[in-house]
Amino acid sequence: MFAPGMQMQGDIRQQTQPRAESTEAASPKATLIEINAAVIAEQNAAQNSKLEESAQDLMVAPSVYTIGPADVLQITVWDHPELAQALGSQPSAAPRAADAPQGIVVDEDGYIQFPYVGRVQVAGLTTSAIQARVAEALSHSFRNPQVTVRVESFRAKQIFVDGEVHSPGSLQINDVPMTLTDAIGRAGGFTASADKGRLQIIRGKRTYSVDLTTMLANGQNPAKIMLARSDVLRVPSRDESSVYVMGEVNKPVAAIPKTDGRLTLADALAQAGSFNVSTSDPQQLYVVRNAQSGHPDVFHIDAHSPVSMILASKFPLEPNDVVYVDGNELVRVNRVLSLLLPAIDAGLYAAVVTK
Repeated sequence: MFAPGMQMQGDIRQQTQPRAESTEAASPKATLIEINAAVIAEQNAAQNSKLEESAQDLMVAPSVYTIGPADVLQITVWDHPELAQALGSQPSAAPRAADAPQGIVVDEDGYIQFPYVGRVQVAGLTTSAIQARVAEALSHSFRNPQVTVRVESFRAKQIFVDGEVHSPGSLQINDVPMTLTDAIGRAGGFTASADKGRLQIIRGKRTYSVDLTTMLANGQNPAKIMLARSDVLRVPSRDESSVYVMGEVNKPVAAIPKTDGRLTLADALAQAGSFNVSTSDPQQLYVVRNAQSGHPDVFHIDAHSPVSMILASKFPLEPNDVVYVDGNELVRVNRVLSLLLPAIDAGLYAAVVTK
């Protein structure tokens, strides 16, 4: 069995025979860690620190909407109705969803065309800045022109919401800053299988993890997280964060987190129907983490004592962890005999035949 802090190669049990150099180099090295209150506090602190850092990077002050390509503007010059024709004629019938909105469309280079002004660059400007620029240009043709600029249709900036929401798809960003809670609300809210503890915001080449449960528990307002143009908000399913419970349990299962994204060692054992009283050895309960890496962590807890289950109810599991319950000594002996008996029977049969 493990001893605390010992180095292991390959299987959970200590290898008694030396291996070839090539095999030894390829075998993963793991460190056994005894689960106690200090380890649990360290694991919780590490998770909270990582998620809090991501949330802080996304909490920025809201900015004023700036015009971009494909936005549609309404520009009104008061006391000059002839300039209203620049916006196009009024539709004779009710507009259809596919019809372009009435107004001046910002072209792909960020410019608009307006009478007596010509081609004006507006991309990256606010409506008040565009208003001042158009008024200044019109002052060469009109005396003290009064200009109003508003956005008829916001089409330049959008985000994408995917995953466990009722209405996934693209959402347009308008003059009201798009927050995380706004995006979730406009996408119809979470489904029953959503993992609220592992939201993902993909911005450029970086992915941020957001834990709504932890933020609310710590008094942080998720509405302070601002989404930007081309962001992807992904709400994963709880199935994607499952933990594998194996060994001597009543029902080996892929345990899934609760709706708040939390899953403890005790929760996983409960979903697996607890220990098999006939074959399990509760003193040998292990949690294998980062099994795909070259240096997995193996946590051990003696669950024979009811007091130890208090620690199990506090120990947080992570996606793809493996919970393993070892068998008792009788089970091991029986399994060895079950492997040896066919070979013994075959040998006896061969001896009888040769006689």
